[in-house]
Parts: sequence; structure tokens; C-alpha cells
Amino acid sequence: MPDSAANKDIEFSIDRVGEETILRADFTNSPHIPSIEDNDFTMSRVLEKMAGSSGITKIVFFQKREYEYDYQQTLLLEEIAKIYAHLTREKERFSVSGLSFGKCQRLAQAWYTQLKDVISNLLLKDPLGAFVELRRIKRRETILLDKSTSENSRFCLTKYIEVLDYLINILDNTKLVILARPHLAGYDLEDRSVYRRIFNPTIKPDFMYTKLMAAYPKNGEEIDSYTIGEDTEVTVFKLRDNVQTLFHINPPEFKLSEEKYELLDTARNIMAEHKPKRSDFVDPRRMRDVFLNVGKDLIEELATYRKIPLREKDVEELTQILVRYTVGFGLIEVLLQDENIQDISINSPMGRIPIFIVHGSHDDCFTNIIPTPQEAESWASKLRMISGRPLDEANPILDTELELPGASTRVSAINPPLNPTGLAFSFRRHRDKPWTLPLFIKYRMINPLAAGLISFLVDGTRTMMVCGTRSSGKSSFLSSIIVEIMRRFRIITIEDTLELPVPQLRDLGFNIQSMKVASSLTQTGSEVDASIGIRATLRLGDSSLIVGEVRSKEAIALYEAMRVGAAANVVAGTIHADSPYGLYDRVVNDIGVPKTSFKATDIILVATPIKSADGLHKYRRVTQITEVQKTWEEDPLLENGFLDLMKYDAQKDELVPTLDLINGESEVLKTIAGKIADFAGNWDAVWQDILARAKYKETLVKKAIELKDDDMLEAPFVILCNDMYHICNETVKKKTGKLDHEQIYKEWETWFEQELKRRKLRKQS
Repeated sequence: MPDSAANKDIEFSIDRVGEETILRADFTNSPHIPSIEDNDFTMSRVLEKMAGSSGITKIVFFQKREYEYDYQQTLLLEEIAKIYAHLTREKERFSVSGLSFGKCQRLAQAWYTQLKDVISNLLLKDPLGAFVELRRIKRRETILLDKSTSENSRFCLTKYIEVLDYLINILDNTKLVILARPHLAGYDLEDRSVYRRIFNPTIKPDFMYTKLMAAYPKNGEEIDSYTIGEDTEVTVFKLRDNVQTLFHINPPEFKLSEEKYELLDTARNIMAEHKPKRSDFVDPRRMRDVFLNVGKDLIEELATYRKIPLREKDVEELTQILVRYTVGFGLIEVLLQDENIQDISINSPMGRIPIFIVHGSHDDCFTNIIPTPQEAESWASKLRMISGRPLDEANPILDTELELPGASTRVSAINPPLNPTGLAFSFRRHRDKPWTLPLFIKYRMINPLAAGLISFLVDGTRTMMVCGTRSSGKSSFLSSIIVEIMRRFRIITIEDTLELPVPQLRDLGFNIQSMKVASSLTQTGSEVDASIGIRATLRLGDSSLIVGEVRSKEAIALYEAMRVGAAANVVAGTIHADSPYGLYDRVVNDIGVPKTSFKATDIILVATPIKSADGLHKYRRVTQITEVQKTWEEDPLLENGFLDLMKYDAQKDELVPTLDLINGESEVLKTIAGKIADFAGNWDAVWQDILARAKYKETLVKKAIELKDDDMLEAPFVILCNDMYHICNETVKKKTGKLDHEQIYKEWETWFEQELKRRKLRKQS
């Protein structure tokens, strides 16, 4: 039976209106979903109430809006409730003494336990499951009867099977079982999809599908609160006796008056008659603008017709909500407007599981948002149209990118048969602006010395691979490397799903060209294979090559490009691997890149999520900067083919230089130095250059923190600082005839202080 504490969360009442007898349930203070088809607790409570009443003709739930089950659906439940009430009155028949049949005491206790669970528990929360379970019990008992040689055992089993037949026959004749019978083969007690075929409430208002648990948790401690945009309230709770964190959202669509709900409901029904076509999604931004204009006109017309006074602000708000739930992605769009959110996970089966997020400050959280199967299907249809890629049984994976108001995101969707319980989604939010090395210094993913070393390697046109597990920050770190490339050089990016901040970099003056290739996870006929795309870049002139993520056989083409490039340009990419040898093992043994080609890798950067000792927090760190040496033949691990330049020190929580780096044992750095007159044969000059780069980046970060001006760490200002460092190099070289790094830093520092004054004046004006 449901526990009494939970029962108090739902307030039941019975109203008689004309010929109707309505069972009402108020879920305002309940964390449970007001849905018979999606929630076994709700079904159990309703059937329990109906068993104690009679003549119920309609069921209405309330939680911000009304969910109404009509007479035909209510009749199905009324029948089950009567059976439950009848069997409860016959409880003596199913007691231990009743099942002993005079001489079956040894078996009666086990039978009583079986039937008690079915009648008192399963029948209420899953009557179809109770019917299936009784048939399964009968099947097992019949097998035992056939094998039994004892006369007493045969007598007892026969009597027990007669009781099972009685229960099975009662349920077998109900309308619910008759309707569900075609779908009962292989019935799973955890899967309520059969109920969704039968029960379909009318929802008022009906403009959105998403369910939201509005009540705050009773055992929650508020640890953060803020607002997304103008009116979406966010409260973060730490739960007592639970390691989970709740991200509770209260968006504007859940704070409207009833007349506004009805206005939106009507507007959506009208707009639903004009569903967008595949051709409309060729330009999603233009399509959204069209629907915004149409929606605004429609809201104004309906408000005028119904004599509902609306301010211009109200019209704008209602229009934005309307478009979100017609051509948009509902509350997903609201979540993605939160810059703190990095990942959104939506697991199947829909209607039962909340959305999960990864938060920048609070790590992994669950939300109070529960998407429904209808909404999942709507998202899947839109993703098919936007991407032009299939999502069906033959192609159960879809990877694409979305440009939504206030956010850019990468979306992955999986479908049966890969996901046996239905649709599931993952949204990864891209940062609105490119990441930079100074930002990573601030967040301690790297330290200034590592930033100085990476800056030197980029200017030295080395080949680099950023490795790490999922959510380790590989792609973000790769974008910060791109920012270090001087804007005078051409850059070509290759991605199967567009994640790198190419439009933003283009707006910042970078000479950058993006190429989109076919995903290795899906099979589509219209997109170019990644390997072909990489080889095509070799014909596009002198360019740095950036590969968003190396997944499969395109690695062979990438290493081919590395060898052909032969240090003429930066070549960089990301790949799933957790160590330098892990990278070697992946690309050589798994993918098939020749060992000699692997030597084209100069530098491996390993990004790792570091967990706190209590296991509750995660921090992103670069834990290794490793050089691939060129003298090994068979195995770089056994033949000292990897030379660590910097390694993560857990006690200091930062990268520290190795003696090999400090003493100038790096062949890669020597190779860079050998091509520059000021550095050739002079390790001290190389080291001083790395330290000078580290120093100016550290100065930038410290000043930004001191002034509380995070914009100083964003790409526009960081690029300006990088450009000025190169200009100061040139200025000092012309003045002194050499690269005096102390003087270079002083020149840069003078410019920096003057620029800060100019920034202050601009802000004041």
C-alpha cells in the first residue's frame, strides 16, 4: 500500500455535478506526476479511492493545469477498483489458513506471500501487470504439478491453480485487459507504454506537453538562486540524506493567469494546423522569425476578440512561449539560456524520469522537469527536419547542431532498437564566446606556465592532439588553442557536428573556413566522408588544420595531413583517450594509423575530470603535456617515446614543469628554436620566451580578477593582448637587435596599462 506520508501530498475530493460524479485530485503539493498512464503511484492512489466510492464517471487532476480522464477511460478503472474492493472483502479466502486447504500448510505461506503482493500492491499500481503475473505464476505451478509424484502435492497444487484461475478469469473479462491483450506478449512490469496507448487525458491548458514538479522539496536546503533572462526563477537545493542536487526551475509559462493559459492553448491549436515543412527548416532562424510575427498577430487578435487587456510586454512574452512550443524545443530552450548549464541529459522512458543537467557550479543535478513521450516525438521530428538526417530503426543515432535563442548546442538522439525503451537525448551547450587560455587559467584547468608553453608551441606550428574522456573539456580547450593562432594565417576546421566557435572567430577577424563532413556514427548519402574532407584541405592552400573530433578511419587521413604539412602549419584535433599511450593504442591498434605516421604527433595534451575526495565535485584539469619523440621503432612506451614536459601535481592542484622541460631536453622545442635565429642553439632564450608569454597571460588574469572584469578574459581582448605581444617582440627586436624578453614584457605592460585606462574611459562614456 502507498505510505501514509506520501498520501497526504495529494488531496482528493468527490464532486457531483449534474449526472457526473467527478473524482478530483489536487497534486499542487505533490512531487508525483498527475498521470495514470505514466505513474504507478498515481494509478494506485486513484484506484484505492475509487474502491471506496462508487459511480465515478470522470477523473480530474490538478497541478498548474487540469488533466481530465473522460467517462470511457474512467470506466476502465472503475471496473478494476470494484475487483480490488471485492477481493479485499474476500481476504480470508487468500489468507494462510484459506490457502492451506486442510493439508497444505507447508505451501500456504509462500502462496499467501505471492497473492498478497499481487492483490494488495500490483493490482492497484499495475492491473495489467497483476494479470500477467498471475498467468506466469499459474504457468510455474502447472509445471510443478506435471512433475509432481506426491498425491498430497498434486492435491495442493491443483487447489492453488483453481484459485489462480478464479483471479485470472475475473481480470481476463475486464475491458482494460481486453483492450491491452494484443500488447501483453513479453509484458515488462517496468514499462507503462501499454497504458499510454489506452489512457490519454485532456490537458487544460494544452499548449505544452512538459510536466513540471512545481513544489519545492520539503527536505531541501537552498544553496543557490538566480534568474535566467528576465523571469525564469532558478533555485538549487541540496537534499538531506541524498547526494543528489535539485535544479528547480520556475519558467514564465508556469506563472500565467488562467485566461493567458487559455489564450495560448487556442493559439497553439490554430498554429498546429500550419505545421512547418522540411523546406522551412533550411533556415531555422528565418522560420522562427516568421512564426514570431505570425504568433504575435494571432495573440493580439485573440486577446482583442476575447477582450483580454494585454500590455506590449505581455504580448511579447506569450509570443515567445507560443513559438517555443510550436517550432521550438520547449523548456529545453529555457535551460539552454542558462550559461551555467553545460550538458542536458534526457533519458527514456519519457514521462517518468526528470531531465538531468551538468551545472558549472553545482556539477550533476536533476531537475523538476519531466518530458513526456509526445514532446520527445516532437523533438525527434524537428531534429530530423533541421539536420536532414534520419532517425529510425535503420539509423538509431542522430548527431546534429542547433542554433537556439541565446545558445548554440550539439544534440545527440538515440532511438530503438539501440535504445529499447524509446527516445533519449543529450544536449551539449556551446559557450556563446570562444574559450581562451586566460579563462582556463582563471578556472585552474591550466596554469600560466602551461599557457605560455602552449602559446609557444602554436607559434612554432606544431601538431597537437587534445585527449580526454567525455566532458573533460577537449573541444573547449581546442577552441582556446585556435584563439592563439595569429589572425594573419588561414585556418580550416573539419567537424561532423559543428561545435567549434567558427562564426564567432570569423567575426573577430580570423581567416577561417569551416567544413562539415559525414558523421562516423550515422550513414547518410548526402554528406562527404571525413577522410575525403581532410584530404581536400591539402588542396585548399596553406592552412592550419583543426579537426573537431577524431573518431574513426579519418585519423589515417589526419596523420597523412600532418606528415604532408611537416610543421608548416598548426594541425590539431581532439580524440577520446586518457593518456599518451592511450592515444597511441587508439589510433595505431584500433584505427590502423601506421606507427611511423603516429610520430607526426608532436604534442599530446591530456584533459581529465578530477573528482574531489568526497566524490561530490568535479574539476577539469589538463594533467599532462607530453612530447612524442621520434627515435622509437616499435613501442613508444617501452622505448621512451613519450617525454613529459608538464605533469599534474595533485597536492598543488596544478601542472608543474618536469626537469626535462626545464633543462631543455625537448626535441620539439629544439626543432622550433632551430628555425629561428634568435633561438637557435640557445635554450635559455627559448625558456625566457615561454616565461614571458606565461607572465603576460598571468598579469592579464590577475588584473581581470582584481577589476572584476571577466570581459578581459574573453577572446576579443585576449586576441588584442596576443597581437600586442607579437608587436612588442618586433618593436624590441628593431630597437635592440635581439629578443630581450624582459624589455618585451615591459613594452607589453606599458601598453596594457594604457589600454586599461582607455577601457575605463570607454565604459564611463
